[in-house]
Amino acid sequence: MDTRAACAGGVERSPARRVSVCSVFGLWHGTAWVRLSALIITCVVATVATRAAESDFDDEIETIDMSPDEAVGWSLRNVAAPVGAVFPGGFRYWYDEREISIDTTPSGSFVDLFYVRRNFQKRFEQAEAPVKVLLPPRIKASARDALIVRAFQEGYRQQSVTLPMESRDEELLIHLEPLPNTLTAVAHRYFADRSSLVFLTKESPTFRVTDKPGGFGLILNETAQSAEARAAIEGLASPMIAGASANQVGEDFVFSVQFAGGRDITLRSRLHHDAARALYEFTLDLVPAAGADDTVRRALDALGRIESHHVGGCSAGFEAALREQLDPGALSRALTPKGDFTDRYLRAAMRRLGEVSPNEGVVEFGAGIAYRPSVPIELEAALSQAGDARGFVSLLRQFVHELEDEPHRRETFRSLVAPELDPMTFGVIMEKAEAHEQACLAPR
Repeated sequence: MDTRAACAGGVERSPARRVSVCSVFGLWHGTAWVRLSALIITCVVATVATRAAESDFDDEIETIDMSPDEAVGWSLRNVAAPVGAVFPGGFRYWYDEREISIDTTPSGSFVDLFYVRRNFQKRFEQAEAPVKVLLPPRIKASARDALIVRAFQEGYRQQSVTLPMESRDEELLIHLEPLPNTLTAVAHRYFADRSSLVFLTKESPTFRVTDKPGGFGLILNETAQSAEARAAIEGLASPMIAGASANQVGEDFVFSVQFAGGRDITLRSRLHHDAARALYEFTLDLVPAAGADDTVRRALDALGRIESHHVGGCSAGFEAALREQLDPGALSRALTPKGDFTDRYLRAAMRRLGEVSPNEGVVEFGAGIAYRPSVPIELEAALSQAGDARGFVSLLRQFVHELEDEPHRRETFRSLVAPELDPMTFGVIMEKAEAHEQACLAPR
């Protein structure tokens, strides 16, 4: 057996144990003083390095003194303590200051620390786990003194642990349980002065909607938000929504929306179970109080201005480049009618695609399939496969361009073709597709 390997293995033992084990091993395997000296030096260096590493790690952990400003009053334990101190370990038990290491799983949680004496709070501190807590000697505390640790982390249930002062524990590890529900995504749709917000959760949500001046608030109880949902909310905006924000308040997800221009908007909610994805879709429809008839008329006029060149040529190249970057399943879900306010516009857009198609009213799909949207039964078949209709994405882009103002065109287009994708990611995808189109339009 290699003595170097044996010595290296001794690094995992206590410092005092390392030297003795390695020394005995060296004497047993060789009598040469040079070899023995080298072995001892190696072990000592390993011990010093390990102690230094442990010291550096301890320095990084925050230490908080939770000792109350005043000691407890005189009691019978002041008489019993000197008697108990004569037994092994008794003196340290009563008169030594205490140090407790506190951590959570997962680590990095925030902890509230309370020092309580006779049900009265004496000290309060906040820290981030792991943390070391200094406590007073037991002789300066009472039997009713305790340290209460309350741990919380986003996405997990809050948990509290009470540690009596009489406890001998030197370490406290709190295991946090995940919240029962998760908000996996937030989909925002806006078109023709109507909007909807869809919250996709793993379990059926328990919610509360509250009115507030110029907007509304939504609370999803015991729900954690995913990174995808957070990213989608950060860039959420439309002509109806001036801004939105979300926070994790304890175990609840809290969402807030401010309407644009102080508009009078009515909220309508509905819940749907997406069995294919095992998700629940909680939808809030934002319906303006007036102006619906004028909006429909403007949308139909905008659709009538779309021509064949808007869905062919370099526009077809733009669509192909965009499709390559989008998930086909997500695109199909976005463009297939399913009871949203956008259904009638998608239906009208599919009919218009047939009218401007260069194939004499025929719209081509993948795998050689083709439909004539002018025929009602074929229109329904085409809509059921709208995600594969060639030219449909380009037509919707032009539809948005004709109907919406410049600041909101990209976000409106995203809400039609990729409502669950966050605005920043979609912006990168759009820039690549538009660059492909510009390269096509450049003179050769």
